[in-house]
Amino acid sequence: MRTYKHIVFLLAVLLAILNRQLSTAQTMVYLERAETLDFDQERIADAQILRGDVVFRHEEALMYCDSAYFYEQTNSLDAFGHVRFEQGDTLRGFGEALFYDGNTKIAHLRHNVKLIHGLEKGPRGSKGNPTILTTDSLTYDRNENLAYYYTGGTIADTLNTLTSVRGQYAPNTKQAVFSEQVRLDNPKFILTSDTLIYNTETKVTDIVSPTTIVYEKETTIRTSRGWYNTDNEQSMLLDRSVVEHADGKMMTGDTIYYDKAIGYGRVLGKMEMRDSVQQATLYGNKGEMWETDSRGYATDSALMVDWSDEEHYAYIHADTLFTEEMHYTDSAKTDSTYRRVRAHYGVRVFRDDMQMKCDSMIYLGSDSTIHLFTDPICWSDNQQISADSITVFIVNEKVDHAIGTGNALTVMEDSAGVYNQMSGKEITATMHDGEVELIDISGNALTIYYPKEENGDLVGMNTTESSFIRVYVNNREVERIRFTKETTGVLYPMDQIPAGGDRLASFFWASKVRPTDPMDVFRKVDDF
Repeated sequence: MRTYKHIVFLLAVLLAILNRQLSTAQTMVYLERAETLDFDQERIADAQILRGDVVFRHEEALMYCDSAYFYEQTNSLDAFGHVRFEQGDTLRGFGEALFYDGNTKIAHLRHNVKLIHGLEKGPRGSKGNPTILTTDSLTYDRNENLAYYYTGGTIADTLNTLTSVRGQYAPNTKQAVFSEQVRLDNPKFILTSDTLIYNTETKVTDIVSPTTIVYEKETTIRTSRGWYNTDNEQSMLLDRSVVEHADGKMMTGDTIYYDKAIGYGRVLGKMEMRDSVQQATLYGNKGEMWETDSRGYATDSALMVDWSDEEHYAYIHADTLFTEEMHYTDSAKTDSTYRRVRAHYGVRVFRDDMQMKCDSMIYLGSDSTIHLFTDPICWSDNQQISADSITVFIVNEKVDHAIGTGNALTVMEDSAGVYNQMSGKEITATMHDGEVELIDISGNALTIYYPKEENGDLVGMNTTESSFIRVYVNNREVERIRFTKETTGVLYPMDQIPAGGDRLASFFWASKVRPTDPMDVFRKVDDF
């Protein structure tokens, strides 16, 4: 039994020695051929001097040159003249000099270096979609299968050309990393960055530093993190990236999915879409936009700011806001397009000269009108207007007049603490310099108003009923009222007003739900 164990031990030792010898043999650099071989111990000790069609082999790699110094003891070589390096069927390197260490498997190619990957040699010539790396100084690590340069280089594939001061390329993964003065040239755009990761097979760039992508006279993208597919122009842009267009439109957000080819963008988180031509900005935590017909929407804290009038910004909030470019069908119109804005559910609007509330709203740029639906209310100064629907007309960027149709009611809070009230089928309130100056009520017009003495004392409460009433307003108070001949009415002294007679049947005062400043449009309000 002892003899058997001794034999097994000796066999194991011999096997280990054999494996080590085989391993050593696999790492040796071999001279395949040369036309001449010389030695010069005084000038180049321990070197074989080779000239003429020199070929070396190391494992699956072949190295060609015009002349070389071969250091057999250190398992290394220096090659010169028409250097060619080949590994497998798809990787070839060219240069004027090669310094190769067989122990570390690191090759240094120098001067007019070119590394070609992906071009397969076949019986009918080469084929494939190669990646070509050019530089003046290249290091290739065969252990890691990684090529890199430090003094400037270019990597080009069938679609893009990338240049940088520093770079590396991994043939196994086809992944390239670039740093310092990075530039990617594409037939459609130019990308510049400080650091960039690029895959020559997928054509996708991983963006890891401040990066700019410029489509000349079209679009500029600024981002610091994300990815961009240079083939189909789809991208995911993070960290408040910005997409700007030459026509004045801009989009930003925490996360942007952008498809440049079809002109589509989706934004998540603190979205902002600005149109400098229309002078409006759309905000929200989620939204989409389509460039072809210039339309988009915002939801989740949606807000539109119209800054076309420097004196009266308009702040519009709703659950969902839509904006789109519309086209006239009437060929007689000189301007063939206009902007339409739609707001749905929980609409609240703040302007310095008017505030609004309703459930849905439409703004038409063709005639600068705002249409309010479902329980709309408008406020201006001390006046409140409500109706089944209200249309507000903007002239020269200012509110000119508003028309309430169906169950229309206007209420004016007097400085004396009373409410002047008018109701009818339709009410038109005309404004000047931000203040109501004229109110027309038609169709079963009812009024409760309080005439005053010259000193401001209340005369009493006047109730009237007519088919049409015109109310003149001055300095936020009823100055006078004009009635038709068929008008009937009663004037009650202040101490003889019937109980409950100081309110029209449709009266309500909704000051609690009135937006009081731009950010108040986000306030959730209960029924008044």
